[in-house]
Amino acid sequence: MPLSGEAIRVMNLVDDVATTMRRMLALIPALPPEERTRVSEYLRNSQPSTEAVLEALVTTTR
Repeated sequence: MPLSGEAIRVMNLVDDVATTMRRMLALIPALPPEERTRVSEYLRNSQPSTEAVLEALVTTTR
């Protein structure tokens, strides 16, 4: 079954997020430990989280 335009758009958003994460991984070594801690807390508390998005994908298909 071919993908809908919406599914393709969402997959493109996933690609954008992955690109952003690669950029973050490239920058993280330059951060001092205290800044890494702050950024990690910021990421951990951001909403919606990756887990929330995955849960929405799984639960809406059941």
